[in-house]
Amino acid sequence: MSLDISTLYLVAALVAAMLGALLLFFWRQERIPALGWWGAAYLLGSVSIGVWVLAGARLGGAVLLAVNVIGFVACGMVWTAARVFHGRRPNWFGLCGGAAVWTATVLVFGDEQFLETVVSAAIVAAYAAVTASELWSERRSSMRSRWPALAIPVLHGMVLMLPIALGGLLSSRDDAFRANSVWVIIFAIELVLYAVGTVFIIFMMVSDRTVRAHKAAASIDPLTGLLNRRGFSEATGRMIEREAKAGRPVTVMIFDIDHFKSINDRFGHPAGDEVLKLFAAVITANLRITDLIGRIGGEEFAAMLPCAIDETLLAAERVRHAFQGCGIEVDDAPVETTVSIGVAGGPPDTELDVLLASADTALYRAKRGGRNRVEVATEEPLSLEESRRQQAAQTAPRKASVVRQTGSVVGAAQ
Repeated sequence: MSLDISTLYLVAALVAAMLGALLLFFWRQERIPALGWWGAAYLLGSVSIGVWVLAGARLGGAVLLAVNVIGFVACGMVWTAARVFHGRRPNWFGLCGGAAVWTATVLVFGDEQFLETVVSAAIVAAYAAVTASELWSERRSSMRSRWPALAIPVLHGMVLMLPIALGGLLSSRDDAFRANSVWVIIFAIELVLYAVGTVFIIFMMVSDRTVRAHKAAASIDPLTGLLNRRGFSEATGRMIEREAKAGRPVTVMIFDIDHFKSINDRFGHPAGDEVLKLFAAVITANLRITDLIGRIGGEEFAAMLPCAIDETLLAAERVRHAFQGCGIEVDDAPVETTVSIGVAGGPPDTELDVLLASADTALYRAKRGGRNRVEVATEEPLSLEESRRQQAAQTAPRKASVVRQTGSVVGAAQ
């Protein structure tokens, strides 16, 4: 069975055009710049392949050169799209570099088909390699699509370079790169699979980013940018588990801005929001990047630190002094910025709810003691299970007493 090379390349061009139109449609819908780059790259690539297949033999040298240049620019745009997707700026020199190398090769060496084949394959393989490198260097993401996104351009480059690497071993140059070579057939088929697979990976990447954005929105307080109660609970749960495996303690701080209601009453809620944002900035600046911070209530914040309670006390005092010294004014009236802090620590694997309850008790002691101070929980918190056992033991005698009293009353009535 023989395959018509022109038909295979024409199919590849049509597939690329349809996928490019699809990507541009979603770019218009979602307003994701990288989709626009990918869509434009696919359309340019389809035009280049289509014109080369349908009219390549009839085109003049300059026109055919321009068609090939468009194809290499399209390859550069695929790499640029990967950069834009990860928040980087387009590299215009790199985008046009492949086309410039191809043009220089043709102008300097003339009609050398073998050399042109080697250079063109090397350029496309190089773009595939830098695209894979761009995806690999994005270490912040833990996307399910990361490994497929890395593997597809690598395989594409390998398919391009393998016949060049083995051409001299398997056959003569003319046989290795003639029009009906098995390598050309393989590349034509792989081109279709690469186009479809890449778009599939693109949509997986966009989907993963959207999911992560929604999860972040559900875990972040929009006013302060800190974790909300849900996000704080999830993040601290992971920290407790990690520190427990290492046998290290964790400590919790609860912050309550003093007289916050009076700030809202005197200056309005916009001023109160500014005070909340100011405190979020203060606490972030005075704690370590490894510490977890969250807004768990209106004017109530919490932090979990993977350290002993002595270090946490120093951090709490640092935050209190920094916030007290802010000295902000609203409508030329000074605003008191002080905070009361409760601190509690526990052995490894102490539950978050237990630590928060203990720190909350210390916080109210700080507020009763005059505010603008740090108080430490006097007793080491128990685990939830131990706490429930103690509560059950304390309430059991009371229940028995109530039952005996009830029984005596019933007996008397009889």
